[in-house]
Amino acid sequence: MGFIALIFTLLIEQGRPLAAGNPVHRAALAVADFVRANTDAGERRYGALGWFLVVGAAVFVAVLLERLASAVHPLAAFVVHVAVLYSTIGFRQFSHAFTEIQVALAADDPVGARGLLDRWLGRVDADDSIERVVHGVSVAAICRDAIAAALIAAHRHVFGPLFWYILLPGVTGPVLYRVAELLARRWTHPVVEGATRVEEPYGVFADRAFHVVDWLPARLSAAGFAVVGNFEDAVYCWRGAVASGTASDSRALLLASGGGALGLRIAEPGLEARWASGDQGFDWPGAEPDAGALRSAVGLVWRSVVLWISLFAMVTIAAWLGR
Repeated sequence: MGFIALIFTLLIEQGRPLAAGNPVHRAALAVADFVRANTDAGERRYGALGWFLVVGAAVFVAVLLERLASAVHPLAAFVVHVAVLYSTIGFRQFSHAFTEIQVALAADDPVGARGLLDRWLGRVDADDSIERVVHGVSVAAICRDAIAAALIAAHRHVFGPLFWYILLPGVTGPVLYRVAELLARRWTHPVVEGATRVEEPYGVFADRAFHVVDWLPARLSAAGFAVVGNFEDAVYCWRGAVASGTASDSRALLLASGGGALGLRIAEPGLEARWASGDQGFDWPGAEPDAGALRSAVGLVWRSVVLWISLFAMVTIAAWLGR
């Protein structure tokens, strides 16, 4: 049922994508803010308490709904699976912004593309005018940021929750991953003390918990980029990221593998400087991205999706044959 529910969900999303700021997302943010407001006492242990309260409640509700639906009828359980997957997995939750940037660059409008990118990444409010947020950034920089954001979003909106959906029973996996990602993003806000950026104590546990949850999926996503892209360059960049000590950061690993798979420089200059530093650092001689590279990035993501869905199908068939 899981594989069929996934295919059904992806088909529905292509026709009717889940809108940004949807009721499920707003409710999850409201719960996260409520729990923090009532448990944040300025120490890390309270962040751990809040994390377990939110994640535990979300997983409990999802499992309870699935059990009740299964007791009613298998079709009802299928509907619950589709509803959970629709809320936690999907391209269209981020792809519309990427498509708008492509259209703006195709129309030779880098100013509009930069504004759309900043709004997508949350750097400006939706009601800010484009002219006020653009400061002569090059097309290459726009494409670099857009491709990097698209690869990270593809992992966190598709590959990560899909991995846990395959691994854990029922709908537990995608709910666990999505809520852990939301809390890490919502509760982790570095603050400046003097000249040093430090983490807020309350969000430390949420950030580290998501790092644990995302550790294996991120590496499988990076491996998927290598398999469906330029394998040798992706592996070269992966090994370079490991040698430079940045591979512990899932985002850095994904950008290294994705950039190598595409043959492009998509990491920000600061991260590239970290890759090049040290005795075992490496300098990635990839090409600077342009508007045409956006189409290559879309192709890489879709090939990765086909790879993941094919693996899921093989696991499902193997399970059927083993019964």
